[in-house]
Order: sequence, then structure tokens, then C-alpha cells
Amino acid sequence: MSNERELTAAQRMIGDFSPKIVELTDNILFGDIWERKELSPRDRSLITVSNLITSGNTEQLGFHLNKAKENGISEEELKEVITHLAFYAGWPKAMSAIIVAKDRTCNKPRRAQHQCPIFTS
Repeated sequence: MSNERELTAAQRMIGDFSPKIVELTDNILFGDIWERKELSPRDRSLITVSNLITSGNTEQLGFHLNKAKENGISEEELKEVITHLAFYAGWPKAMSAIIVAKDRTCNKPRRAQHQCPIFTS
């Protein structure tokens, strides 16, 4: 595992600190649960992003916004998810989520707000 490209996100973030959490994340969560055929990856992403927003757990939201894009969900759809959830989960949770989404790629001060995509390419 000397090559950084071979490491999973969990291995890079916490592999040296908590190998068991990494093992469970890589093998069970992403290796089994995310691969089950009963729900599409797109549906799993919508569910996961919605749950992170409604529970106020925005620490993992940036990663899952990008995963949602990989799974076929557009930026406009994710903005609409956040807007829709504002009325069910609460305005503060939606505002926190939209800030995470915006900050994911809009941390350059010269970019106009309307030109700032949620996702990285």
C-alpha cells in the first residue's frame, strides 16, 4: 500500500489510526451494502445524501455529493434535494448542507456565486 492511488478514501483518512473502521468501511459498507442489487447506486446516493442532511451530519456530505455525481445525480438534482429537505429537516440543516456543497468547489474568492458548481470534476 505504498502507492497513494491504491488507497481507499478511508485508508487515506484514518487507516493508520483505526484499521478496523477502515476494514468495515471498505469491505462491508462499500464492498457489500453499496453493491447490493436491490437498490441502484443512484438511489443509494439519494438516500445517503438525504440522510446526512436530515440528521445534520455534514462531515461526510462532501464525499457523498461527489459519489452522487459519479452515480448519475446532477448538480441541479442535488440542489433540489437540499431545497426540498429544508422544509422537512429544517432550514438550518439545509443551509449547512448547501454551504458544504458550495464550499466543496467554491473556495476561490474570485469565482462568481452563480458560476460555482457543487461538484469537482
